[in-house]
Amino acid sequence: MLFVLGFVLFALGITISIALHECGHMWTAQATGMKVRRYFIGFGPKMFSFRRGETEYGVKWLPLGGFCDIAGMTALDELEPEEVDRAMYRQATWKRLVVMSGGIGMNFLLGFLLIVVLAVGWGLPNLNQPPETTIGDMSCVAPQNPDRTLGACTGPGPAQRAGLQRGDVVTAINGASVDTWEEFQTRTQQQNGPFTYTVDRDGQTLTLEVVPEQAMRYPRDGGPGREVSVVGVGQEFYEPVQYSVLGAIPASAAFTGEMFIRTFQSLAQMPAKVVSLWEAVTGGERDRETPVSVYGASKIGGETAERGYWNAFILILASLNFFLGAFNILPLLPLDGGHIAVVLYEKVRNTIRGWKGLAPGAPVDYLKLLPLTYVAVVVGGAYMLLTLAADIINPIQLFP
Repeated sequence: MLFVLGFVLFALGITISIALHECGHMWTAQATGMKVRRYFIGFGPKMFSFRRGETEYGVKWLPLGGFCDIAGMTALDELEPEEVDRAMYRQATWKRLVVMSGGIGMNFLLGFLLIVVLAVGWGLPNLNQPPETTIGDMSCVAPQNPDRTLGACTGPGPAQRAGLQRGDVVTAINGASVDTWEEFQTRTQQQNGPFTYTVDRDGQTLTLEVVPEQAMRYPRDGGPGREVSVVGVGQEFYEPVQYSVLGAIPASAAFTGEMFIRTFQSLAQMPAKVVSLWEAVTGGERDRETPVSVYGASKIGGETAERGYWNAFILILASLNFFLGAFNILPLLPLDGGHIAVVLYEKVRNTIRGWKGLAPGAPVDYLKLLPLTYVAVVVGGAYMLLTLAADIINPIQLFP
């Protein structure tokens, strides 16, 4: 039930994010004197609508985005006589840039507000976490009950007796490399006697022999337990830092700056992820760093809610807003960045013409840009379908 609730809430969060993106365009257009004809969430057949002032507001049946119809977005738009002077393409450059960047700014603002909520409610995580196989707390081997609670134990555990220290990074088990904590746990539990950890300690490579103890361990899904090898270690991670409402503002601003850098890095890596997505669809291992579709993101949202990780739920939703904003900056039509590029081109062109004593040139003919627009739509659509297929066939597994 919690999974379904989280799934629905995350999908609703995505819908609200898209709705507010379009609000960013609508509100800035209205504030700068342009006419907004329609504001709709979704596409396809109309579910319902109502008119307030000169704008029709409504919802369509296919929840695949939304749109804000501003009179005269391009010179190709048909205009009523009373719309000509308010047509967007006839407005000053700064007004057009404000309107076209309004949606992008709204996504960034929403992401920032979510980060503030996270900072006050749960604390901000450290984005520079140690390597996954870094040793954290160590203890004796405690027996585990079927409900996964641990019993009492005393004395040092196998890892402590072997000489492991907090902060050691385990790079191999019996010579076989390990990269994730899940691999570390699985291979440790499979050992039948003394074995070796290869660790990196402050740049020095050490090989330590460990003698494990046998203990019962139970899976998260409530299935039967089994006796496995255990060494008494936990994973190292940096605790989130919680803030007051006032203290959260500068901390969230700094955190948002880090998120921006990581978001644009991820955006730059998207073309290279095609191979990884295809391998995931065709039976290979799914890379956690590959993009996710709306369905995949909602599924992750459901899983985090199911486990009570509402802080992760909010962080993922904030990350999605940062990504939506960054993605729309790309100078490709029909994205906002494509329209911004056209506006800037016209401004530079007309400035140069002015230096030469010439009149401003005609608005850019969008018909000539249609081939590039179609290419962007087809490539983008194929990428989205590939991502959706990967999320259905081989979804990202955040939890073991």
